[in-house]
Amino acid sequence: MTKTDLLSNLNPPQKKAVETVDGPVLILAGPGSGKTRVITHRIAYLVGVLGVRPHHIMAVTFTNKAAREMSSRLEALAGSAVKDLTLGTFHAICVRILRREGKELGINPGFTIYDGDDQLKLVKAAIKQAGLDPKNYTPGAILSAISAAKSELLTPEELSQRVTGHFDEVVVKVYEIYRSSLARNNALDFDDLLMKTVKGLAANEAILKRYQEKYRHILVDEFQDTNLVQYELVKMLSAKYRNICVVGDPDQSIYSWRSADIRNILNFEKDFPDVTTIYLEQNYRSTRNIIGAAQAVIDSNKARKKKTLWTENEEGARVKLIEAYDQQEEARLVINEISKLTDSHAVKAGDIAVLFRTNAQSRALEEAFVRYGIPYRLAAGTKFYERREIRDILAYLKMIFNPADSVSLLRVINVPARGIGRQTLEELMHFAVSRGVKEAEALSMIPSAEEAELLEYFSLRSLKILKAFAEFVIEVQKMAGEVRTLELFDRLISRIEYKNYIISQPEGEDRWQNVLELRSVAQQYNELAPEEGLAAFLESVSLVADTDSLGEVADSVNLITLHQAKGLEFPVVFIVGMEENVLPHYRSIDDPAQMEEERRLCYVGITRAKTRVYLCRAYRRMLMGNTQVNDPSRFIADIPQELFDEKQEVKQPRTTSAFSNYFRSGNSFGSEASIPIKEKRPAREEPLPLMEMPLLKAGNRVRHAQFGEGIVVSVKPSGTDQEVVVAFDGNDVQIKRLMLSFARLEKIQNS
Repeated sequence: MTKTDLLSNLNPPQKKAVETVDGPVLILAGPGSGKTRVITHRIAYLVGVLGVRPHHIMAVTFTNKAAREMSSRLEALAGSAVKDLTLGTFHAICVRILRREGKELGINPGFTIYDGDDQLKLVKAAIKQAGLDPKNYTPGAILSAISAAKSELLTPEELSQRVTGHFDEVVVKVYEIYRSSLARNNALDFDDLLMKTVKGLAANEAILKRYQEKYRHILVDEFQDTNLVQYELVKMLSAKYRNICVVGDPDQSIYSWRSADIRNILNFEKDFPDVTTIYLEQNYRSTRNIIGAAQAVIDSNKARKKKTLWTENEEGARVKLIEAYDQQEEARLVINEISKLTDSHAVKAGDIAVLFRTNAQSRALEEAFVRYGIPYRLAAGTKFYERREIRDILAYLKMIFNPADSVSLLRVINVPARGIGRQTLEELMHFAVSRGVKEAEALSMIPSAEEAELLEYFSLRSLKILKAFAEFVIEVQKMAGEVRTLELFDRLISRIEYKNYIISQPEGEDRWQNVLELRSVAQQYNELAPEEGLAAFLESVSLVADTDSLGEVADSVNLITLHQAKGLEFPVVFIVGMEENVLPHYRSIDDPAQMEEERRLCYVGITRAKTRVYLCRAYRRMLMGNTQVNDPSRFIADIPQELFDEKQEVKQPRTTSAFSNYFRSGNSFGSEASIPIKEKRPAREEPLPLMEMPLLKAGNRVRHAQFGEGIVVSVKPSGTDQEVVVAFDGNDVQIKRLMLSFARLEKIQNS
């Protein structure tokens, strides 16, 4: 391929990015601007036009999928000439170096790579070896802290110099033992692959020079997602020829929880003062209205390289705001819109993506899709009722409801671990066979049987453990006939200490959120009598789960988290949960840096869309097992009104107060309901002292200087303050969430 042919389908900034091959280059590539095309064409240009040997080129991606896609495109552009190119993820490239150079770097090249579960087992053992109680220290949190330290190239000795509290001291102590355990097993974890490569090369100048000579051109994709150790690696390897080209977008940096450091791309120009910076701002994916909405959201961020997306595409449909009463209605309204689009043949189901902030949000969506017979796929994830933690809890509840359910019993008999291993299970099965019953019934016999008789089948240790578990099962089965579904759920979780167990697992916080989402489902059956409520709950979730197992239709709606959606594109995108405490997430509210990342996450979501974007919010939502009334997301307010589809306001009937509108029976807000966007508030007055705040509770009548009279919906602590939700009187539902110290509410007497 000639130079003219290679560059013919590139715009001017893309051509410049391809042809600028000497010295450091920073390519700031907005979403949909063709960055993969630029990277592949740049490599093809180096090889096919400038005659650089592929052996001298290293291209780093962040996923194996991206590496495969890049390899396929390169082969189409340059043929087999690029087969000697070093192309892969940071981890894959480091593994090659360590396997090849391990002996000289002081590492046995035959090392094993430990995955997350392997690492967690070592950390748990290290906690015990350190003389600490695993119940008091979450292994997952300690492992995360160790991983963060390794991402900054810190050994236990170096980390000990940064200790600021007791938890840090514990991490250092466990880290030392964990490191020794890995060494004894000739194993490396994923962080070691990077850290040991960097430290090994830094300590061995001869090997480092060899690789610096080898890699004369280095390209790094998704540079905004690199951490310190990854950046150090490419800086070391590019130090001789300095032909380092990094491609990325600070506005799409959404992985700080993986130790990604946005400062790497923001400070690249300081680290390389002679850098050539090239902006790719033309978007080929989305309509002008979508680009306008995304740009309005991201413009408020400060930690960014200012760039302005633009497109030659059509103006397109305006952004549509869907406002619902709760997450169930939100899901139904999303399905209504999807049905309109697919029935009119505007798009196929597979062209549609429904994006959400947390995995737990998929539950209400999945149930609605099943109920209305809409095929869906949960992209890159496990369906809600197929998740391990959900199956665990449901198995417990099935075992409680049906004492003969041996399948459920055997699933959870050692979850969380209670010392019931293979030998103990074999003894139980042998005893069950001798009595002509299944395992569940055999277990129930143990507490009342004679010990001498049982010792014919069980070791003393096994008998002690099984008897304790059998008594627990009898206890909770009795409880099921006495308490309602939600209380049973809560008591069970507490009794088996499931939170401590699940939080210690990989992705433990997300797994615990899923358990709380299941609790939200249980709460729906709390008005029924104890056994009736449990039966109805199990029946409802079983029907959904059974339908899930029927298999996916090829043309299915995509359900996917915002984090997983990065790098993908769809003609139509719905973003659900556009509320304060959801998107942005509640953990980011008081952290400016995290809030900027939440804004970037919203930006990523909007820019996945080609032709249509729907932003969806619920007026009230079950979060972490509790119903909350949330304000609309601040990101909605960032978007100019002219970019939204026109909405007709539906007036609610006048009643004695908005509180009765809010809780009216059998009604809900429609998709066009008038739920006011949060106003920009004037500067606040000084807060009231704690002793001067009125003592309020749900049901009290109150008066506000601006909003008039209303009724208190809820009151809950917020630090040293109180958060009060008030439904103010009027034609429309006027729900306000106020901080008591600032609100200057006056309690109306006799209320």
